[in-house]
Amino acid sequence: MLKKRLIPCLFLKNGFLVRSELFKHHQLLGNAIHQVDRFNAWDVDELIYIDISDDDNYNIGREDLKMKGENNVLDILESVSKSCFMPLTFGGRIKSIDDIRQRLKRGADKITLNTKAIEEPLFISEAARIFGSQCIIVSIDVVRHECGSCEVVYDHARKHSGKSPVEWALEAERLGAGEIFLNSVDRDGTGKGYDIDLVRSVAQTVSIPVIACGGVGQFKHFGQGIIEGKADAVAAGNIFHFTELSARQARKQLIRMGVDVRN
Repeated sequence: MLKKRLIPCLFLKNGFLVRSELFKHHQLLGNAIHQVDRFNAWDVDELIYIDISDDDNYNIGREDLKMKGENNVLDILESVSKSCFMPLTFGGRIKSIDDIRQRLKRGADKITLNTKAIEEPLFISEAARIFGSQCIIVSIDVVRHECGSCEVVYDHARKHSGKSPVEWALEAERLGAGEIFLNSVDRDGTGKGYDIDLVRSVAQTVSIPVIACGGVGQFKHFGQGIIEGKADAVAAGNIFHFTELSARQARKQLIRMGVDVRN
C-alpha cells in the first residue's frame, strides 16, 4: 500500500503568494518563489501551486511593501522548479494543450485542470493521451448547500456546474484523470477541518488517488482527512504559512495517529 502524502498548496494571484478564504478574500503573503526553500528544508512529499489570477497582469509592484511581482506565471514556475526538490504540480488558467506543454517544459511534474475540464470534458482525455494520466490532476471545487447537498463549482467558484462531486469525479476518472484534487469552498481558510463527508464520498467511489484540501486549522485535521475521509493525500495552505516547521509537526501528528506516512 502506498504511503499517504502531505502536500502544501500555494495560491498565486498576479504573481504574489496569497492566503485564501472562502475563495473570495485574499491576503497578500509575499514572494511566490522564496517559500520553496522552506518546504525543501521541511522535506514535504509534494508541492502544489495554483494560479488564481483573473488576468495576465503579473507586473503589479507593491511599492509600500517594496515587492514586485514576477512578469508571468511561467517565469514563476521556472524559478520555483530550479530549487524544488520534490514533485511539483502547477495549475490554474490552463486553456490548451500548449499551456500544459509549456508548464511541463518549465519544470512541472503534474498539472491541474478545473474550469477547462468542466467546460470541455474531452480535454481531459486529450491531455491524458498526450502526456499520460499520471500528470493530469482534475481539481474539483465544491460548495455545500443549506439543504446539505454538494455541487461542483468552477471559475473561482463563481459558476455552478449542476454536477455532484461524486458524479464529476467518476467522469473525470473515466476520461483519463490520474488524480482528484478535492477542495471545499466553504471550508477554505476557516480552520474548521476538512468536509469529511465530502472527502469520503469521493474517495470511496473512485479508484484513483484523492487529495483532500480546504479547512485545515490543526494538525489533527490531516489525520482525520486520511483516517475518516479515506483520502490518499492531504493538502493545505494557510497552516503551512503561519506555523513554523508545520510540515514536520504535521508529519509527527500523522504518525501518532497511526497514519502510514514517510518518516
